[in-house]
Amino acid sequence: MNESASTPTSTTGSEPAHPAASPPVFPDLAGQSVFVTGGGSGIGAALVEGFLQQGAHVAFVQRSDAGEFCDRMESRHGSRPLFIRCDITDIGALQSAIGQVADVHGPIRVLVNNAANDTRHKTLEVTEAFWNASQAINLRPYFFAAQAVIPGMQQAGGGSIVNFSSISYMVGNSGYPSYVAANSGITGLTRGLAREFGKDRIRVNAIAPGWVLTERQKRLWATPEALSAHLARQCIPEHLVEADIVSGVLFLASSASRMMTGQIMAIDGGVVTTG
Repeated sequence: MNESASTPTSTTGSEPAHPAASPPVFPDLAGQSVFVTGGGSGIGAALVEGFLQQGAHVAFVQRSDAGEFCDRMESRHGSRPLFIRCDITDIGALQSAIGQVADVHGPIRVLVNNAANDTRHKTLEVTEAFWNASQAINLRPYFFAAQAVIPGMQQAGGGSIVNFSSISYMVGNSGYPSYVAANSGITGLTRGLAREFGKDRIRVNAIAPGWVLTERQKRLWATPEALSAHLARQCIPEHLVEADIVSGVLFLASSASRMMTGQIMAIDGGVVTTG
């Protein structure tokens, strides 16, 4: 259910609950070259800001212009993220952007594959063209972005790749089968890459968010009935917001998790259990 941070709402929706905590500081992320896909809005924007707060050199791509967001980050943190406008379904353009970032910031040591599209669709209405387009956004760029950063990580002595999956495939959600399939594939990709490149001290892990109430989610699908039903599935009776995901990603990016790889970390208020 992957997609600024806003204040979480209470179980009743009438009063704000506890705001998401400020992310902890991971000193080893300072000065690191970080690349985020889909970094100008939603969870991606919160991640870019979180890495800026760590003192990292942050770059990101997305299709739409993010100049205003970069201005805001520079004003707020005194450091401007490097933005490259890019459609991640164009693999050549994506890998070129990664090369540009490495030229400016040095070899990428942290890759966050975040960009995704969870547009709702019905199985019996899916065409081959829709299926291919969905996988071109939700799965294919994850592999090719990793492929592009791995040689630099090998030369630098290691790195961390954090892939965004979703609890949607763990609970077998209906309403977007192509997206669910892609997220299951992301988990498999994560584990395969972790096994292949662990010898190079490249760690590959996945984050599986629950339903994070980004502006997109609230605008398109967050009806009172849907929110109430989902909250009833959580152990913690509080809706997730973008900032709730940031600390987990920072942890997986940092040396604090140096012996974790091939793992799936669910941040969902307790809908699913892993292990």
